[in-house]
Amino acid sequence: VFGADYPTPDGTAIRDYLHIKDLAQAHILALRHLEEGKPSNTINLGTGKGTSVFEIIETIEKITKLTVPCVLMDRREGDVPQAVADTKKAKEILLFEPKFSDLDTIIESEWLSLQKQTFFN
Repeated sequence: VFGADYPTPDGTAIRDYLHIKDLAQAHILALRHLEEGKPSNTINLGTGKGTSVFEIIETIEKITKLTVPCVLMDRREGDVPQAVADTKKAKEILLFEPKFSDLDTIIESEWLSLQKQTFFN
């Protein structure tokens, strides 16, 4: 964990995590938008909500029933305490709303996918 001394509730960096299914859906909506002759635009994709590194680790441990080895390191130069998407344009222009991006769903789907890979069998 790079930094546990940020000015955040648990001291770790906060980021906005988006499920790959939601990311793909947003790109489909963007392509349809352009196919309809509507103007190109720069649009942030995300949930508009942040999750800390420690929250991710806790959720992984809850879902997998495994302990995540964790080493605390110094912050990396240039890392900001919090980065969360401004989803206003995605909602207004693309009518995009994430459906699979709650943290439990993201972790559960990745865990199920990893279990199907041969190195876990």
